[in-house]
Amino acid sequence: MKKTIKLEDVEPIELYGAGNKILEEFCSYFPGLKVTARGTDIILDGSPSQIEEFGMKLNELIRLCHIKKSLTIYDVEDIFDGENSPEKFLLNGDAVIVHSTDGRAIRARNANQQKMVKAYFENDLIFAVGPAGTGKTYVAIALAVRALKNREIKRIILTRPAVEAGERLGFLPGDLKDKLDPYLQPLYDALGDMVPSRKLQEFMADGTIQIAPLAYMRGRTLDRACVILDEAQNTNMGQLKMFLTRMGNDAKFIVTGDATQVDLPKKEDSGLLKGISLLENIKGVAVISFDNEDIVRHPLVTKIVKAFDE
Repeated sequence: MKKTIKLEDVEPIELYGAGNKILEEFCSYFPGLKVTARGTDIILDGSPSQIEEFGMKLNELIRLCHIKKSLTIYDVEDIFDGENSPEKFLLNGDAVIVHSTDGRAIRARNANQQKMVKAYFENDLIFAVGPAGTGKTYVAIALAVRALKNREIKRIILTRPAVEAGERLGFLPGDLKDKLDPYLQPLYDALGDMVPSRKLQEFMADGTIQIAPLAYMRGRTLDRACVILDEAQNTNMGQLKMFLTRMGNDAKFIVTGDATQVDLPKKEDSGLLKGISLLENIKGVAVISFDNEDIVRHPLVTKIVKAFDE
């Protein structure tokens, strides 16, 4: 289906932005729609449903353009994600946390993910524990990206303990970043699903998004940030305490881990479950326990986890 939208009462340059940056950001939410802008004409080619939604969202952007002197890419994001403010956020299966870079809506996919989303708005410290593949880290990062887009926080900080998973990698070539990146790659992967690559590079260059090993957290005070500690089963009690005491004003801390996959030389040194037992009854702390039924990866993963548990 093809349709042409003719702009009225708005200058194309004001709506499209310099170098069409605003229009490109807007169109990124409609990956299946071909959009051609020629002056005041916007030519659409795609499914009727996407064309209809494009028109509705475009009217919102035009209305905003009349109110503001100039638009930014954040205004575009607010049109798509701004309805998910804490007071309006729908805590049901249809809740959209953020949109992925290919326009896919990222939602809570099971009951415990829904509990985790709800807990985020009601608590400042969340422990999400359970087996691999339950979406603990993915949901945590989605919540952080959503908060950044809604300007509820100033930065996202993702961290992991640099502990080898059973093998010895030995001497790795390259600078410090090259040596540590293999440990942090799963975090990059999740972010890459939710933040366009160019914008992600900009955010990382200016420190809006930081990915660092746990040891780099020492001595910092983290204000107005969403801070996620992944693979927390590989921290000891001292490291966990060090991380949690970094919490500054208006900060959200999310700790994720799987107590069955401890890679420390002495598994009993893991501080995750010990830390939870100390803190779970404190107001402002929530603990979400995932199980095998919550696994959202390939169906075989559920069977694999059950087989190893047995």
